[in-house]
Amino acid sequence: MRKLTYYIACSIDGFIGDPQGDASAMYAFVDEEFLAFLVAEYPETIWTPGRRQMNIDDLPNKRFDTIVQGRGSYDIALKEGVTSPYAHLREYVASRTLGESPDSNVEIIADDLTGRVRALKAEDSAYDIYLCGGSGLAGALVDEIDELVIKTYPFVQGSGMPMFGSGFAITQFALESVRSFDNGVLVRTYSRKR
Repeated sequence: MRKLTYYIACSIDGFIGDPQGDASAMYAFVDEEFLAFLVAEYPETIWTPGRRQMNIDDLPNKRFDTIVQGRGSYDIALKEGVTSPYAHLREYVASRTLGESPDSNVEIIADDLTGRVRALKAEDSAYDIYLCGGSGLAGALVDEIDELVIKTYPFVQGSGMPMFGSGFAITQFALESVRSFDNGVLVRTYSRKR
């Protein structure tokens, strides 16, 4: 069984974006040291246009071969005219409103999201599944998430879009590792306690 990994960036107080989901305040912390880490450890999480701009589009996937993202995350790419933002992965977008996919590489999951994710997890693959977000999608799939990789940026936002848009329920995870960077960023990895 492969893992569903919620790989997400947030502020110290746990927000993944402002109230509208804008996370651009975090971009300032992607310096040379942190970018080198991302390229070395999570190259497939860099969207395809960025990979091409950095001349790393030929890097093999290291951890993931599939991405599941929400409509809000996908809309960011669509606004830039990019219909397949992670062309190096199998792409799924959870949306009840998008209708037909604008790209043959992107499959829309309109209903039975949990069932579809469970089927993806049951596939025989050496790679895991990258849950890109956003908040509502992570909340809907919280019971399916096996691993959290949280990139915490050194600022407090005060309010905004939480990491999980869901009702109150305590779900325990075990800390596996912490990596710190000179710019104050922390990358924490947790696994679900069974």
